[in-house]
Parts: sequence; C-alpha cells; structure tokens
Amino acid sequence: MTDVIKVNTRGKVLEVMFDRPPANAIDAKTSRELGKVFEDFRDNPQLRVAIITGAGSKFFCAGWDLQAVNDGETTLSDYGVGGFAGLQELPNLNKPIISAINGVCCGGGLEWALATDLIVAASHATFAFPENRAGIIADAGTLKLPKRIPYHIAMELLLTGRWFDAVEGHQWGLINEIVPADNLMDRVREIADQIASGPPLVHEAIKEVLRLTETMSFQDAMHKMRREEFPSIKRLYGSEDQMEGARAFVEKRDPVWKGQ
Repeated sequence: MTDVIKVNTRGKVLEVMFDRPPANAIDAKTSRELGKVFEDFRDNPQLRVAIITGAGSKFFCAGWDLQAVNDGETTLSDYGVGGFAGLQELPNLNKPIISAINGVCCGGGLEWALATDLIVAASHATFAFPENRAGIIADAGTLKLPKRIPYHIAMELLLTGRWFDAVEGHQWGLINEIVPADNLMDRVREIADQIASGPPLVHEAIKEVLRLTETMSFQDAMHKMRREEFPSIKRLYGSEDQMEGARAFVEKRDPVWKGQ
C-alpha cells in the first residue's frame, strides 16, 4: 500500500508488514492508513485471516510516536475509522487476526497486539507498557490487560512499566506460542492457513459473539444466541456451509466451505 505499510495477499490470508524506522512508532496519519487496510480486509469476502508484523527483527512496534505528540498530536486527533493503529475501534471486524511479534512490542504496539486474536512471538521479543514514564495512560492496555492475564500481574505491569520477555508472556497466557525468530513467519503462516481453511461463518460468529457479549451476563448472552439475535449466528444457521458441514461429517470427508 505504502512504503510504511506493506500489504501482501496470499490466498485467503492478508499479510500486513509495518515498516516505519527507526522504531515502528505509530502516529495519527499511520493509524488512518492502517484503518483503511483493515476496513478493506473486513469487507473483502475473499479474505479470511490477517497477519500483522513489523519489518526487520528489532521492532514490532514501539507504540505511539512521541515525536508526533511533541509536535502537537493528542488523543483527540483523527486516528481514522479504526482508532489507534487501525484496529482498536474498527466496528464489526469479525475475522481472525494474528500478531507475529518480531521484536520490541511496547506501549501502543502491545495494545495493537492485544487487539488481535492470537499472538505468536519470536524468542527474543520483549514487551512493556511504559506509558507512565511518559506521563500518559495505556488506555486500551488498561482496559484489556487485566482481562487477559491475572489482575495483580496486569496491575504490576501497568503501574511499574517494567519489561518482560516472551517466556513470561507465555506463562501468563498472553502469548500463544514462542518460536525461533527465523521460523516466526513460517509458523504464523501455517496457523493462518489452518484457520483460513476452516468455516468462515463460524469464525465470524465466534468473534461477533465474544465482542457483543463482553458486558452481558451468561444467561442473557445464551438467550440471545438461542434466539439467533446475533447477525452472524442468524446467518450461520441455515447457511450452505452449515449443511455442507453436516453432509461432510456423514460422508466422512473434509467439508468445502464457501462462506455462504
């Protein structure tokens, strides 16, 4: 798409590489461009999974560009349709996204990773929420981190801003898998291809239900699911794919998913 945002389509998988030296920091302009990329991904029926990563082996993303802040950018600036980094607030994004963490992942970069569904990290990757040292709050991180890992660990990381490695992140369940740096993209592509070969309507339903029931009680959420009050659930049941799944099971063969 641009020299900063490099987009490649591989079958049903979209790969987005962020390349903004020296530290892959994100400003409002970049966020608007990323939002357009992910909006197009969301609306393209031919694409089922996305991968995000950084260029090189040093930085995945160092977060908010503090030089832009120094130049007058604020949290009220125009970050585009998806909010910061194009993902945080993008509505109706019901397709899986995988983060391939290739190096330093901190601040808004870690928030970017938390906006995805799976996180695979190179063994040398490091992580932190150091915003407090810059006199700001990790807004999305403060909301999300205590829901992903134990509360007291999340509070320690947010309050101290200390760094942690991939092994610790995996220990707390923040990271799905750690792989050698040279194998990172091969492994992430393998996972993406596995997901892309699965039932897209089911994946959409999973993401929509999780997103829309976040503040619901279990009983209220189940009630809405049984009544097919989620658009993706209503679309799934009675679809060609649902019938194909049943036929394939009976016929003992792999289903052919059409997303219809």
